Amino acid sequence: MKMSLSDAHALISNALIRSKVSKENAHSVAHALVTAEASGQGGHGFRRVVAYCAQARAGKVDGFAVPILEKPTPGVLRIDAQFGFAYPALDLMAAHLPDMARRQGVAIASIHKSHHAGVMGLTVERLAEMGLASMMFANAPSAMAAWGGRRPMFGTNPIAFGVPVGDAGDPIVIDMALSKVARGKIMAAKQKGAVIPDDWALDVDGNPTTDPIKALDGTMVPAGGVKGAALAMMVELLAAGLTGAKFGHQSSSLFDDKGKPPALGQMIIAIDPQATGGPNVSNHLAEIAKEISTEEGVRLPGRRGKIARQEAEVDGLDVEDDILNEINKIE
Repeated sequence: MKMSLSDAHALISNALIRSKVSKENAHSVAHALVTAEASGQGGHGFRRVVAYCAQARAGKVDGFAVPILEKPTPGVLRIDAQFGFAYPALDLMAAHLPDMARRQGVAIASIHKSHHAGVMGLTVERLAEMGLASMMFANAPSAMAAWGGRRPMFGTNPIAFGVPVGDAGDPIVIDMALSKVARGKIMAAKQKGAVIPDDWALDVDGNPTTDPIKALDGTMVPAGGVKGAALAMMVELLAAGLTGAKFGHQSSSLFDDKGKPPALGQMIIAIDPQATGGPNVSNHLAEIAKEISTEEGVRLPGRRGKIARQEAEVDGLDVEDDILNEINKIE
């Protein structure tokens, strides 16, 4: 059925509040999930609601957690998410990191005891709209093996990058998991009872599989082979090692309500382009953005999701009946 963004937000917020989540946290989470859905990222949207609610009810994520921040040095913001959802911690980051980056030229946010980071492109886009370039790294429960191995060791460990491009239009936003596809796509296939392409994942014996259940029990195929596996290790060291968060192989699943809190980590590096590139940097960035987009068929990353959100604000969202029924069953 069709649903307005405001109705979708209310639907998700109310389901979370019924599931031992504070009103403030429910609004933060609902905003992130609705925005993800509106951007065309269904694996990080409505299909996360049931799992999030179950985890809050079980105490695997603390729905009443209030993130705590400290500033150990002028250029570092350290946030303890208190085993709560990542989105309130990211909101807190966005309220403090930009001013720090403008004062210092560059600033870093380190988040630990956190949860699923969602569509990270939306976080770096948020900073880009404040005039900052940024990179974000997040670890996740283990789903990929180290190169040459079969044991899940690293998560799909996404990287996101955003940069404003002056009068060339909306920011350039790059967001990619380091597996060949995001694990959320396999979760969505499992929920729909659909098969997956045989080059997305391996079963527990290391063989290609089209069965999403076997894929979730096995390992994800890294993007770019050995290079993707090495990048996943890099993200693990940045997002978990340097933040003090749990490593992927120590974390519990984000898809069920079993086990202890995942206690994951995120790291965000924000850069003031004026400090690094001088007063004409906006024109300089606009120049390359315009040059890239002059070639027929080339689309600057991030624009498609932005257009989809603008259309959703007018037309609303298509909510699949099975998902709507599952959300409405939450008491």
